Amino acid sequence: MASNKELFEALRLLEKEKGIPAEYMITQIKKAIVTACRNLYGGNENVEIKMDADKNTFSVKLLKTVVEEVEDENYEISLEDAKLISKRAAVDKEIGIPLEPKQFGRIAVQTARSVIRQGIRDGEKDQMLVEFQSKSQEIATATVERVDPITGNATLKFGNAVTVLPKSEQIEGDDLREGDTVKVYVAGVKETDRGPRAIISRTHPDFVKRLFEKEIPEIYDGTVEIKSISREAGSRTKMAVFSEDSEIDAVGACIGTRGARVNTIVDELCGEKIDIVPYSDDPAAFIAAALSPANVVKVELAEDGTKACKATVPDGQLSLAIGNKGQNVRLAAKLTGYKIDIRPESGFWGEDTQDEDDKETE
Repeated sequence: MASNKELFEALRLLEKEKGIPAEYMITQIKKAIVTACRNLYGGNENVEIKMDADKNTFSVKLLKTVVEEVEDENYEISLEDAKLISKRAAVDKEIGIPLEPKQFGRIAVQTARSVIRQGIRDGEKDQMLVEFQSKSQEIATATVERVDPITGNATLKFGNAVTVLPKSEQIEGDDLREGDTVKVYVAGVKETDRGPRAIISRTHPDFVKRLFEKEIPEIYDGTVEIKSISREAGSRTKMAVFSEDSEIDAVGACIGTRGARVNTIVDELCGEKIDIVPYSDDPAAFIAAALSPANVVKVELAEDGTKACKATVPDGQLSLAIGNKGQNVRLAAKLTGYKIDIRPESGFWGEDTQDEDDKETE
C-alpha cells in the first residue's frame, strides 16, 4: 500500500475551499482509476481499490484469473506468475495484481484529471443547489462581486453560490458596487445547462413581506398577520395587516414608535413609501382603508356580485385617492382584489381637482 500524502492533502484543501466532501472526491478518483484500467487492459475493469484518507494511503489491484495457459493477458495470469505475487495462488482463482500509478501512463492520468474536474463541477453544482434551495422564498444577504457597466446586472455571491441579480429586479435607487452587501429575495431555483440558478429579486412583493417578518416580532410570532401586499418597487407599497387579538394595534406594531420600525425597512428599500392599512373581512371597509391617505365617504359594491365597486371621496381629496398617475387607486385595487371606480362627492369632476393624475401622492 503506497503512501500518497500529497493527494489526500489536496482533497482536504478542496473540501475546505470548495465545500466538496473528501469522500465524494475519493469516489470520483476511484471511478477514474476504473476507467483508466478499462482503457489500458482491454476492457478489464475488475479493479480493487483501497483508499484510506486517515493514513494517507491507497492501493490499486487489477484482478485476473489464474490459468495454466494465458490466452488473454488482460484478464488472465499464468500460475507461475501468480505464485510470484502470492504463494496461495491457484488455477481458476482470482488474484489481485498491484498496480503503480505510473503504470497507468498518460491516458490514465488524463482520464483521472477529466473525471476529477467533472466531479468538482458536479459537486459544486450540488452544493449550489442545496445552498439555493435552503434559501428559497427567503431573504439572503449576498456580496456584490461585479456589476456589468453596460447592462447593470450584478453578480452576487452568498455562501459558495453565485448568481445574477438582473437590473430589472433591482430597486430604482440601488447603487450596487463591488464589495457591497445587499439583501435579496430568493424567489425560486431554476435548473439550467450550466447548473442551478437562483431567481433573485429586490422588486418582488414578498421581499417586503419577508423584511417585515424579520423586523417586526409580532409578525414573526404570528400575532400580526400580513393579509396582502401590492407593490410598485422603488416607489410605493401598500400592505394590509390584521390581528386576532383585539388589544393589538396591528398597524401600530408595524410602524413602531415614531415610525422606527417601518423606517428601517424604508431605508432598505431606498426610500420606497409604505402604506400600512388595517385588513377587514368587510370589503367596503377594506377598500376604504386601502385608499389611504385619502378619506373615503362611502364604498358601493357592484350589485351583480363581481369584484368591482364605486368609492366616493370628498372633492378636495380626489387627487389623493387617485394618486400620482393613478398609482394610489391602482395599488389599492391590487391589494383588495377589487376594481375601484373613484367618484367625487359632488358627483362630477370639479375645478379644484386640478390635473388629478399629475398631483404628487402624499
